[in-house]
Amino acid sequence: MRQLTLLVGEDHPLMVDAVQLVLAGSTEFEIAGVASSGEEVIALAERTEPDLVLLDVELPDADGLEVLRALQRLANPPQVVMFSGHETSDLVDEAFRAGASAFISKRIDPWDLPAALRQAVHPTLFQPLQLNPVAGNGRPAAELTERELELLEALSDGLTNKAIGQRLGLSEQTVKSHLSSVYRKLGVSSRTEALAATYRRRVEGSRPAETRTATR
Repeated sequence: MRQLTLLVGEDHPLMVDAVQLVLAGSTEFEIAGVASSGEEVIALAERTEPDLVLLDVELPDADGLEVLRALQRLANPPQVVMFSGHETSDLVDEAFRAGASAFISKRIDPWDLPAALRQAVHPTLFQPLQLNPVAGNGRPAAELTERELELLEALSDGLTNKAIGQRLGLSEQTVKSHLSSVYRKLGVSSRTEALAATYRRRVEGSRPAETRTATR
């Protein structure tokens, strides 16, 4: 299987460095270029015709969603994964409506990024129709233990497995074992998907009981 070309649209040097670092040894993705402005993203995408664009929602000269729409109008539009430190339901909704293939939080463990990009390009997890993982879908919550809920909370804080272990007094291997159980119960395969499931639980939990019942 050929490597997929990836264009990074990001203006923060440290974030660019992190993306380049985790993809440096990848046999699946090759970075075709890095652009730090919306205008540069569009021009570079038109010139290099990448398979995928990892696009920051906030660029110095443009709204990332407007750049996304411009990319969709190219002769050979790439798949676009939005990359953001903000994950409001409205923002995620708008990104998917504009044509994004996926929406990745910048709180992701950098080493999970290749798997998240792979999932965006070649989906292997299929769920009932639901474009916005933040908005909730009315399904019953999975039966999670108190410890597993603590792990989900730690994941939402962006902690590594080692840091989670230090917080909860667990070995790193035990954390991995608990996370595997969480992934299985939630029907997900990565931290990114587990975080989306966490947001769903929080949104559902914040609704009045009458409202939750009425929407199912």
